[in-house]
Amino acid sequence: MTEPANPVSAVRAVLPSLTPAAQSIARIILDDPGVVVRSTITEFSTISGTSEATIVRTARALGYSGYSQLRFALAAAVARDRPERLVPGDLGPDDPLTDVIAKVTRAESDALADTAAQLDPEQLEAVVAAIAEARRVDVYGVGTSGLVATDLSQKLLRIGLSSRPFSDAHLALTSAALLKSDDVVVAVSYSGETPDVLVPVRTAKAAGALVVAITNNPRSSLALLSDHALVSAGRETAFRPGALASRISQLLIVDCIFVGLAQRTYDTAEAALKATRAALEVFRNRQ
Repeated sequence: MTEPANPVSAVRAVLPSLTPAAQSIARIILDDPGVVVRSTITEFSTISGTSEATIVRTARALGYSGYSQLRFALAAAVARDRPERLVPGDLGPDDPLTDVIAKVTRAESDALADTAAQLDPEQLEAVVAAIAEARRVDVYGVGTSGLVATDLSQKLLRIGLSSRPFSDAHLALTSAALLKSDDVVVAVSYSGETPDVLVPVRTAKAAGALVVAITNNPRSSLALLSDHALVSAGRETAFRPGALASRISQLLIVDCIFVGLAQRTYDTAEAALKATRAALEVFRNRQ
């Protein structure tokens, strides 16, 4: 198993999929990674109130071969990053706007860096190749993820690819039932457990379409259903619910897909961009 590029982001991403005992360990890591760095497995067992066997299983669930490897990874992260980089300050109801600006900026910068570090180039290349050859591309997402879905669909349209976004489950199901083996579905969901996305995805997969997931949780139902999963990163807080926290990193993935497609289909993409830009200029300059 490949070790995560950022251990704290990896813990946060898979937290909902862990057992209750493993979640208690994971929350300690998220609250203060230094606790693990400073503790032997016996000491951490006492601190967390869990057995050493549970700690080892949790480390393996997080992508490490054991507690020592998790400890070393967290030590490297603590040494490499600012303390607030590992545990960003939450926004509070009484924070001055100067602090709001600083904390939001840091959170979004961290989300982009974490997403870039864990984005698998081979998965991205496979997604780009599939979309480039697809007859049509349906993009599913609701709420804030629906905005990301619309952004991707619009970008694909601008370079001449047939794409439609769906934020309504009934319309998505209708479209999914008519998909074929040469079609692609891109499903966007922070949790990877959104029913309005999962149900159309299952229908699309049954129809033979290839499924791409953009999700924060690599072990979610959506990720497991997909043929290719691109994992975003974003830290949820009281003032930044999950979908909002991951939006900027989801958009980074969308932009990477778009640029990869534009490179792969350069001649047709360039011609399509020129044609669509010219049409918009005519509209803006109409008398």
